Amino acid sequence: LWRKIRKGLSAGRVQSVATKVICEREKEIQDFKPEEYWTLKGDFYSEKTTKPAPGSLFEASLDTVKKKKLEPKSKEEIDKILADLEKASFQIDKIQKSQRKRKAPAPFITSTLQQEASRKLNFSTKKTMMLAQQLYEGVDVKGEGSLALVSYIRTDSTRVSSEAQDAAITNIMNLYGKEYIPANPNVYNSKKGAQDAHEAVRPTYLEWTPDRLKDSLKRDQLRLYRLIYERFLASQMTPARYEILTFYISGGDYTFKASGSRKTFPGYTIVYMEGNDDESNEKDVKLPPLKEGEKLILKEWKPEQHFTQPPPRYTEASLVRAMEDMGIGRPSTYSPTISTILSRGYVDREGRTLFPTELGQIVNDLMTEYFPDIMDYQFTADMEEKLDSVEEGKIEWRKILTDFYGPFSNYLEHADQSIEKIEVQDEVSDVICEKCGSNMVIKMGRYGKFLACPNFPDCRNTRPIVEEVDVSCPKCSASIVVRKSKRGRKFYGCEKYPECDFVSWDLPVKEKCPDCSSFMVQKSSRTASTTVKCTNKECGYTREIEEVDAE
Repeated sequence: LWRKIRKGLSAGRVQSVATKVICEREKEIQDFKPEEYWTLKGDFYSEKTTKPAPGSLFEASLDTVKKKKLEPKSKEEIDKILADLEKASFQIDKIQKSQRKRKAPAPFITSTLQQEASRKLNFSTKKTMMLAQQLYEGVDVKGEGSLALVSYIRTDSTRVSSEAQDAAITNIMNLYGKEYIPANPNVYNSKKGAQDAHEAVRPTYLEWTPDRLKDSLKRDQLRLYRLIYERFLASQMTPARYEILTFYISGGDYTFKASGSRKTFPGYTIVYMEGNDDESNEKDVKLPPLKEGEKLILKEWKPEQHFTQPPPRYTEASLVRAMEDMGIGRPSTYSPTISTILSRGYVDREGRTLFPTELGQIVNDLMTEYFPDIMDYQFTADMEEKLDSVEEGKIEWRKILTDFYGPFSNYLEHADQSIEKIEVQDEVSDVICEKCGSNMVIKMGRYGKFLACPNFPDCRNTRPIVEEVDVSCPKCSASIVVRKSKRGRKFYGCEKYPECDFVSWDLPVKEKCPDCSSFMVQKSSRTASTTVKCTNKECGYTREIEEVDAE
């Protein structure tokens, strides 16, 4: 790769396959052809109600025609259905009641901790592991000295010691009562191939609740600790219970369906809700108290056009899940692998999503063509099992190396002879080099992306890539930009520095102080709350805002 493309590149059975996963998803997205489809919903209320009062109106969706599933593909189909229904009368043919249980999630393993911290806290896998390592190594707790607050953080086992389980049950009994304790302690099966060398990720001392540690932990440490603590406690609790109510409504040859749900017992959800839950599904959807055979009045139809959507790009959380499902890597390698493919420039971020760069596509295509075994998902998963067998003494390591290196050396020789030198074009920016007037290009360096003049070595001008904040400088009204100190700490400064010396460690906001008109900043406390605060020390105005974490 160094000889054929450029220096600083790398490949490997985990990082290359992770890049391949992202490249293949991008191809799926590019090749996707959306298809039109329609839904038809109607608002109904009981004939006994003179007009739709609050709570009496409910929504039902078109389900079947002559008991066959109906999926309209065009407006013409919808128009025909509406014409058929023009003189139809509606009634409730059947009411179906059922009970549903939702079991508590297992305590965290490394991969699920990374996924949930990404979903709920917007943390990168790298940040999650850094904070988890701090909690594991020990944190200075006021009055106690250094305390290791969580168990070992690199694990693929959901196993919990009996002592920890007993402590959790005692804690749940004291806080919530015996109805929240299962008849038999919850036991979770680890995935196939789990090494099971360490327990699940859990708090080491349940008496040290997140609230007790507010004054000892930094804000993000506390947020991650709360996530681990509440997930573990929830994992030892009873299921949540729901009552599901479904109305089947007839109108001519057509059947409509309305569904409602009500949480009858919170169970573990009194403590914890998973980050990938669809919030709309968790809210109670109430249906009015109607009976079978009851006549209904239609208030209005709501036809709606839709188009099928391509598969979403991976986020760090969903990439970790995919790697785990395919058996690629280990708990200790998920985060470093993602950091590597980002730092090499194979993959880039757009918001929270990951997409392949031109360089990533080129390297992936070369590796797939010339090293098919290494790029095969099953090869990587099988190699993990073989390495486990070496560790257990079942296979001699020399045999694995011999079996691997013979075919690999042939691939390597063929690739070296066949691959021509490839020139990867730099991305051209709209920033003009102030020394020679050329459009600067985006380069990947040791510390990330930067701008460089394309006329190197004749012009050696470089500049950092400036990230603008949509706020004007309080001193001179120019733009505020994100900068980094020599130690890598983020701060905010005026784009006209050094002419304007405005700087702030906290993010300035557009809003002026309502009391004194000074500029305000967004401050994050050691708790999970975020506040807007006036910078005028004599004013003291502050208010809490809804969390918007832009990690």
